[in-house]
Amino acid sequence: MTSEVDVSCDEGVSAPIDLRELEADVALVFAEEEVTRPCSVSVSVVTDGRMRALNRAWRGQDRPTDVLSLGCERPDDPDLAPGEPCELGDVVLAPAYIERQAREFGTTYADEFRLLLVHGLLHLLGYDHLDDAEAAIMEAREDALVVRIATDAPIDPVTLTRHREGEDR
Repeated sequence: MTSEVDVSCDEGVSAPIDLRELEADVALVFAEEEVTRPCSVSVSVVTDGRMRALNRAWRGQDRPTDVLSLGCERPDDPDLAPGEPCELGDVVLAPAYIERQAREFGTTYADEFRLLLVHGLLHLLGYDHLDDAEAAIMEAREDALVVRIATDAPIDPVTLTRHREGEDR
């Protein structure tokens, strides 16, 4: 399966992980989720101001947030012809917000960014956390994927997931 990752960064904004790792993390999530259809996904790294505007437009929340997932198509969409590529959507990450959040939760900036990238991708693949049962399934999947990423990157998956208790759903 071939996946395409299109990364864009607002001027003056950068991610705490390099492009090669970001692409590898996306590929790992697709492989572990058994996505067999070619998919493309955009990853946008934006300012808090832009994130606030997107959050207001898409979710009616007039505040910045750490990650948004803006879906287009799903790999299992029956309207897609066999082998037809899937335009998965966009994961939007706000690194300044994520960096502050990492300090609050006692994680590293890069670790928190990785976790939120996985979180955003899982949303695009159909996971959600609107109720406790869905949240348990999604969080277990995040944990498993973060552990897989940890085999290639020096991160502590226990630290990454510790802050979930009481998070805003």
